Amino acid sequence: MPVTRTATALLRASHLPPTVAVTAFAGAYAWGVGASAGLAARVALAVLAGQLSVGWSNDWIDATRDSAVGRSDKPVATGAVRTTTVRTAAFVAAAACVVLSFALGPAAGVVHVVAVASAWAYNAGLKATPWSWAPYALSFGLLPSVATLALDDASLAPVSTTVAAALLGVGAHLANVLPDLEDDAATGVVGLPHRLGRRGTTIGAVALLLAAAALVVLTTPDGPTPAGLAALALAVALAASAAWVAARRPDRRYPFLAAIGVAAVSVVVLVTTA
Repeated sequence: MPVTRTATALLRASHLPPTVAVTAFAGAYAWGVGASAGLAARVALAVLAGQLSVGWSNDWIDATRDSAVGRSDKPVATGAVRTTTVRTAAFVAAAACVVLSFALGPAAGVVHVVAVASAWAYNAGLKATPWSWAPYALSFGLLPSVATLALDDASLAPVSTTVAAALLGVGAHLANVLPDLEDDAATGVVGLPHRLGRRGTTIGAVALLLAAAALVVLTTPDGPTPAGLAALALAVALAASAAWVAARRPDRRYPFLAAIGVAAVSVVVLVTTA
């Protein structure tokens, strides 16, 4: 059925894995800092709407470039869904994001809308500049505060958590671009990762994600725990293996997967120690 095909294509165009991951982190972190299950769910819904808007705006804005390089993983590029449909979905999700964000309170609403606007700015043009990392640092850095500002005892997230989240964001940016470096460069997208090159980007991604993991583990309120130190050791092992492969086989996909693994370790520690 056409409706089913369109819905499936829209799901694929939403960048579903990172959308689900960021949404899950936001909801879990909100619960970890003391939100009720209901409030944590509302935080997750607001973040989900924002992430959907970001994913869809990315595929809408990049439609011409994706088609030019034959991106078979992009539904708009393959004709599975119309560009206008994805554009409409992006604006509808953005509007829902604003409503759901301010339902969490004015401070949480402003912070989350700024974070989502920052991500849209990346899609709209910053991705092709040396400042491509900045929206990731700002958007991810603000995300924990969306949860803490939604609490009755509203406050900004701890500085260490904010810095760790920003490091995770920039590291994720570098790791996320790795598989697409050549396609991006062919269509005129020359952000920070493209200027660093595949090897520099891999090493930078791993270093930033490892720094985030170390910051999360070493700044827990009661000091590092055995479980936290074990998680950090795992992150170090993943980082070292990624750096080794990047230095010898820069065309391999493993460094990207290892970087995602380091990010996952950091997120788990951050949520469980919140």
